Amino acid sequence: MNCFHYQQDQLYAEEVSLTDIAKQFGTPCYVYSKSQLIQNWQRFNDAFTNHPHRICYAVKANSNIAILNLFAKLQSGFDIVSLGELERVLAAGGDPSKIVFSGVGKKAAEIVRALEVGINCFNVESAAELERLNAIGAEYKKIVPIGLRINPNIDARTHPYIATGLHENKFGIDYTEGLAIVDKIQTLPHLKLVGIGSHIGSQLTELSPFIEAIDRLLELVDQLLLAGVPLHHLNIGGGLGVCYQNETPPSIQEYATTLSQKLAACPLEIILEPGRAIVANAGILLTSVEYLKHTEHKNFAIVDTAMNDLLRPALYEAWHEITPVKPDKKLPEKMYDIVGPVCESADFLGKNRLLGVLPGDLLAIHSTGAYGFSMSSNYNSRPRVAEVMVDKNQVHLIRKRETIADLFLHEQLI
Repeated sequence: MNCFHYQQDQLYAEEVSLTDIAKQFGTPCYVYSKSQLIQNWQRFNDAFTNHPHRICYAVKANSNIAILNLFAKLQSGFDIVSLGELERVLAAGGDPSKIVFSGVGKKAAEIVRALEVGINCFNVESAAELERLNAIGAEYKKIVPIGLRINPNIDARTHPYIATGLHENKFGIDYTEGLAIVDKIQTLPHLKLVGIGSHIGSQLTELSPFIEAIDRLLELVDQLLLAGVPLHHLNIGGGLGVCYQNETPPSIQEYATTLSQKLAACPLEIILEPGRAIVANAGILLTSVEYLKHTEHKNFAIVDTAMNDLLRPALYEAWHEITPVKPDKKLPEKMYDIVGPVCESADFLGKNRLLGVLPGDLLAIHSTGAYGFSMSSNYNSRPRVAEVMVDKNQVHLIRKRETIADLFLHEQLI
């Protein structure tokens, strides 16, 4: 059964009515399915059973510590990009020895803290970063484990804002400079090269870009192993897409089977960094209709959630399915733009949606478990929303709704 499904003429999350969740916790509200989160993570892990591997969940997709704790209990690793994400993983009970630290702008304090807790490795994105890591290693008398993030110059055929594997992107070390960078590492005594990897983008819906990137990596790995460089892992990144509207991405099983076959002869541990594919379809954003506005040119359903709660439509013109929680077949359907109260024309959740709705009705914005709450803000001085997790017939509040007082808690008059 789908974790979000209709029964008794209304939408449920697992065994709990979303109407009941709205009554208890209010709207807007993010709702996650525990069973779907576990199932999606397990699919990645099971698909690589025949090869030494580690799933490092990409924390940026959804960083709630209850969700991180759920994955930590599954013995997951974590892919982080900031000190805040590191501390979240530690607070959630994650194993620091299974953490990889990515990102192009690691600050010295972030590196020091990551070394202090003993993370698995830093994914290095530039020659300049090597110098900083080596200097900090010397200062603290530590050998710093590193993996090289290679930019293979491969078109991931995704939205340009989430493509990360082309020369024009800020990420990674140019493929053609890989061997020279490895030679440089040999001159830096406080660095230890443990892996090679790449991540070419997010929301990929075809297998061919993944395969092209792996081919580039394997060429480099073969040269390094032949030269006697003792590598431990090959990091193939994440990026597997999900279906928001009419995309047809490979299933997790198809993705993993194809890639594991490609990597069958590789003697290294395989690291994967999935995020969106694990959490996206495990979450919805629950919202209430405040007003209906009908004009000669356009109909608007004005809801109580907004671009500060879910930025993807405004930022990427992303499409999310929007459905009534309790459909009323007697209501005439009209074409609506679903918009929020923020003072921006970009504040829309969906455009041109055929719906039969009335003020006070509940709507579910689907597939918002990834890059929903994690990208939210307090724009227009709007408190961030509550998050709840459904476990069969139980509902757990995993983040309280912010109050107005929370908005200026750290501000002061002079």
